[in-house]
Amino acid sequence: MALTVLISGASVAGPVLAYWLRRHGHTPVVVERTPELRMGTGGHAVDLFEPAVEIAERMGVLAEIREAATGTAAITLERPGRRPVEIDLGGLPAASADRHVEVLRGELARILHAATRDDVEYVFGDSVSALREDAGGVEVAFEHAPPRRFDLVVGADGLHSTVRRLAFGPEERYRRFLGGYLSAFTVPNHLALDGRMALYNAVDRLVGLYPVWQTGDARAVFLRRHAEVPFDHRDTGAQVRLLREMFADDGWQVPRLLEEAAGAADFYFDSISQIRMDEWWRGRVALVGDAGYAPGPAVGGGTTVAFVAAYVLAGHLAAAGGDHRAALAGYAAEIGDYVRRSREFGPRAMRTLVPRSPLEVRMAGWVLGALPRLPAAVSARLLGGENRVSTQLARFTVRDYPPTPPADA
Repeated sequence: MALTVLISGASVAGPVLAYWLRRHGHTPVVVERTPELRMGTGGHAVDLFEPAVEIAERMGVLAEIREAATGTAAITLERPGRRPVEIDLGGLPAASADRHVEVLRGELARILHAATRDDVEYVFGDSVSALREDAGGVEVAFEHAPPRRFDLVVGADGLHSTVRRLAFGPEERYRRFLGGYLSAFTVPNHLALDGRMALYNAVDRLVGLYPVWQTGDARAVFLRRHAEVPFDHRDTGAQVRLLREMFADDGWQVPRLLEEAAGAADFYFDSISQIRMDEWWRGRVALVGDAGYAPGPAVGGGTTVAFVAAYVLAGHLAAAGGDHRAALAGYAAEIGDYVRRSREFGPRAMRTLVPRSPLEVRMAGWVLGALPRLPAAVSARLLGGENRVSTQLARFTVRDYPPTPPADA
């Protein structure tokens, strides 16, 4: 039985889900709040680990994703009052390099949209405002468009999900603050970075600059360990002021970058938080990706989990033959352990990425500088060994679901 499925969110999980729903013969519609897709060279870098790489390969987009990869080959680490440390990434263990890709989020969104736009209806500049479910479907009200009826509604609309709020309750019930903030935006490439990332490390702070080879610009990324502070996630001006307060005393390139933040068209700022829920579907409404189980921005894993969950959800809807309850229960059961493992990355990543003391700042320089000169086994252990995000996320088998009809069915 073919289903009509409304997907709220057009970043990563939404287009991946739409692709596989269409392949399985269903009719997805994707609604996105922003007037146009945030695609291209915007957004911070995200990682696709082994299961997501395999799913992208099955979608026929892996080659294009690899072509858009960030291409970082070296790091220069700067610290207050200390000499720079140069790290050659080519000298580090790369056992899983063929099953890992780092790409700008905007580039990934562009590729996924291009793979689905001819077969999937996209509605930009609108958002879900109300859901009314009955025995036969869901009546969906929008902020601008007339109401429409669907068999299912899926929230793929991120950390601040509207669908989650409407169907499951307020965000505060599920959000867990991890003790920090992330900001990212495009700046001129003042340091003439070419295949090299520059990092500034100080107590409770990390600032990164890496080149965007497609445009010649650079991306600035700020990580700050900080107590939780209230802010409006739609008030960019207030976010810029908060970022400047958090890094007001820092040197290196930080003052220049902070001056450029206000004029950045793609400025991003948010808390590093997780979404923790015990259920990811209710009635005819389901959640996928960060809307249901965000491991936390900048801490690793969210993009891979989004790929996997979207693929699994579409597969169970195909296998259930129109029985949405069986499909959604199967989806939740299959991804449950994987999602719970992904939650472990956030707190650990904050401890690892952002030094908590002057000693940790010094140790970061020593460890990173020594890695390329150490035996591969020792380097792998210092990088986390079996506990690395990539190793944990690889522990998912991408299985086949029932044969799919032709894409134009």
